[in-house]
Amino acid sequence: MIEQDTIKLLRECDAGIKMGVSSIEEVLEYTHSDKLKKLLSDCRDEHSKLAIEIKGLLDKYSDDGKDPNPIAKGMSWVKTNVMLTMKESDATIADLITDGCNMGVKSLNKYLNQYEAADEVSKDITKRLINLEEKLAIDIRGFL
Repeated sequence: MIEQDTIKLLRECDAGIKMGVSSIEEVLEYTHSDKLKKLLSDCRDEHSKLAIEIKGLLDKYSDDGKDPNPIAKGMSWVKTNVMLTMKESDATIADLITDGCNMGVKSLNKYLNQYEAADEVSKDITKRLINLEEKLAIDIRGFL
């Protein structure tokens, strides 16, 4: 049970990181403020570091990880591009990223509760990812 919950939790973190990195990369080119660009880039880089940790752990279980749900990813892409077409601004970017962070925090907490038998290392990674998402949402409030 521990191993299965651990793998499932790591897979969800893997998918969440891929979604987060993709979302940040989609909006970076539209960012006007150097400060916002730095906050987003730094967060993307931290996500990438966690992705490497997760990949290492999943490799130990001979697991390939998980990609984001294609429907969710597609809907996110459409929403991002529609909103930026209507109003390309740092406020729009902050709004989109805040929504994404909030969804990530909600989902990750749900998985943390759902896979409670996961090992402590995987739970710690999940908590660090949650903290990254929460911190970014707070850091970019000034752009809303």
